[in-house]
This record gives sequence, C-alpha cells and structure tokens, in this order.
Amino acid sequence: MSRYNGEEILVIPRSLFDSIGSFQGISTDTESYISELINPEKNFFMDREAAEDDPSHKQLIPYCIFRHGDRYLHYTRGKSGGESRLHAAVSVGIGGHINPIDAGEQHQGYATYVAGVAREIEEELDIQGGFSQKIVAILNDDSNEVGKVHLGVVHLFELETDQVTSNEDSLANLGFVTLDELKGDLYDRLETWSKFCVDHVEDF
Repeated sequence: MSRYNGEEILVIPRSLFDSIGSFQGISTDTESYISELINPEKNFFMDREAAEDDPSHKQLIPYCIFRHGDRYLHYTRGKSGGESRLHAAVSVGIGGHINPIDAGEQHQGYATYVAGVAREIEEELDIQGGFSQKIVAILNDDSNEVGKVHLGVVHLFELETDQVTSNEDSLANLGFVTLDELKGDLYDRLETWSKFCVDHVEDF
C-alpha cells in the first residue's frame, strides 16, 4: 500500500527550475520565478510516493509565515505530521502540497495554487481576525533528501490579532515569539527552511 494513499501533488520538472535560475538557499526575486512555477502548462500533478524519491521533479510547497507586530508564529512538528523526516523540528512555516482538489474542474495555474494555499491554512490554523499576505521569497535546499524534492514559495501573512490556534496535532507548542528569540535559543532547533526565513525575514 502507498505511504500516501494515492495522493497526487503539484510538481515542476527540476529542469524548469534550473532554466529560470537554480540557487541554494533563498531568493527574494520572486517575479522571475512565480509566473513560470505556477504556469499550468509547465506544472502538473504527480503521484506523491513517486515524487518523494524523484529529484528530477520539485514539489511546489507554499510556506506561510505569520507575523503579528514584531512576533512570529512558531511550532514544533509533531509525529502525526506528513513529513516524518522533519519530526521534532521547530518551524515558522505553515503549508503543504497543492492537490487536484484545488484545481476544481480545470487546473488553472494561479487559481489552483491560491486555492491550495487557502485550503492548507484553513486545515491547519484557526485565525481570528483579518490579515494580509504577499509572496516574498522562493526557497530551495538541495543539501538534504527532503529539500532535493521540494521547492518552497514563502508567503508572509500580517495578522491583525495574535488569536491563532492549531487545528492539527502535528502543530505542537504553537505560539508567538520575537525574531531575537528565533535567532537565539531556538535557532539550532529550526528546520532548514525556517533558518533561511529567519535569516532573511527583515528583507521581506
């Protein structure tokens, strides 16, 4: 039986990322990437079990950071989370895969992606109050097995209140901390993508 029950996820060919301009780490030059990455003629849905072990494709992952004032939402990844290789890591990113359900009757690129982001946030968090958001960076980390098959799109959410709770057991110890705390005692426990974000969040 499949580890992922036949789940299909949105991917791009690794060659597309290389043609736009591959990099290691984080890039805030989002305009060069977004229109290509979410073009329905250049991305497609792929069986997740195959994709997890196939570095010739990159899974597109919205990675959403939430800020209220000068504090950032963070949590510890619990054992019930979908990516076992990240269990017990501290993260500032909420998000997940884009699935065919987000496409509705027809895969339309940007609309499909936006629907997937909204679904992931609604599934994982209960946010009281309004917010604004924008895409601020692209994340890539080919230094480990998880990173080789994923490509992150970083969204920064500005929250009107700090009334946010978790809808999932996989988001443990959810709470807000300052950037100084993230760069201090918590830093060594952060997953790689979160470290990249913490290092550059003042540029977003």
